[in-house]
Amino acid sequence: MGSKIIKSILFACLFAICMAYLESAIVVYLREILYPEGFVFPLKIVGKNIIITELFREVVTIIMLLSIGFYLGKCRLEKFAYFILAFAIWDIFYYIFLKALIGWPESLLTWDILFLIPFNWIGPVIAPVINSITMIILALIIIVFKNKYLKVYFTLYEWLLLIFGSVIIIIAYIKNSLFFVFDFIENKTNDLSELQTALENFSLEFVPLKFDWIMFSIGEFLFLLSIIIFIRRMTKSKNRKFI
Repeated sequence: MGSKIIKSILFACLFAICMAYLESAIVVYLREILYPEGFVFPLKIVGKNIIITELFREVVTIIMLLSIGFYLGKCRLEKFAYFILAFAIWDIFYYIFLKALIGWPESLLTWDILFLIPFNWIGPVIAPVINSITMIILALIIIVFKNKYLKVYFTLYEWLLLIFGSVIIIIAYIKNSLFFVFDFIENKTNDLSELQTALENFSLEFVPLKFDWIMFSIGEFLFLLSIIIFIRRMTKSKNRKFI
């Protein structure tokens, strides 16, 4: 692997680690204000301004991580690789910094709210850490292969495995909120204002007790299967760049 590639990887990691500290610092402030006794479920009532601010903070965070991919990558696949690399490093170090700053999470099985878009993503800390490790593996494989081969690409079948695996994992995180929405629409009304109020009340009452590890594992399996198939196909390829 060339020195330029190593510098790009280190730059993406450094950027992500700095972002992780900034976000963990914000969470420290929020928890000091909202959860001085410690973060626990169910959630506390917060103002709409805070919720809107958090939603936009999540959107801007993704945009910033995407910008790293567009800046460092030379092609679409490489841009994608640097994006998921930065995303994964950011996610892992977010928890590392929170542990160092406030001693949270207590363990890798501690429950957390991961995202708010489009519904609450809820799961034990170890779940997104596993996802992040998988994304780091995929990102590094793409970057290394791009440095060795003239043509690096994912087939439609490999993309479908990645996408379906990711969707299944996301459903595992949001299934409680998702099932609540379906149940509400079926039994009550599809009025958006009433649904929004019901979702807010649901969030304030919901206490996670069990994570769907079976669904999560299926999603991870499909994701890893795509990586394995990609590696086997690329290593058999004769389209190698000789340096």
